[in-house]
Amino acid sequence: MSKKNHKTQTRVKRRRVTFILRQPEAGEVRLLGDFNQWDPKKHPMRREKNGAWKKVVIIPPGRYEYRFQVDGRWISDPENSEVVRNCFGTFNNVITVTPR
Repeated sequence: MSKKNHKTQTRVKRRRVTFILRQPEAGEVRLLGDFNQWDPKKHPMRREKNGAWKKVVIIPPGRYEYRFQVDGRWISDPENSEVVRNCFGTFNNVITVTPR
């Protein structure tokens, strides 16, 4: 087997995941999670014309915890009922990205 074929077979395919939050009155929304080390600078969201906020991330398959920060306040994703308690006594949302 050539190196090129071996590399192709062991490479993990990352997946495109779209996060949407309907908060038309918000001035700033950020997506934070363990896929970006909870860094508020990595994934600022963009307001769409309809007032929803959107961010597309490309991440490897796995299980991830995340939340939104809206104008400095932490909020959960109202569209995702899968949650887990965090160390602050509140809840993080959970998303599972599956391989193709």
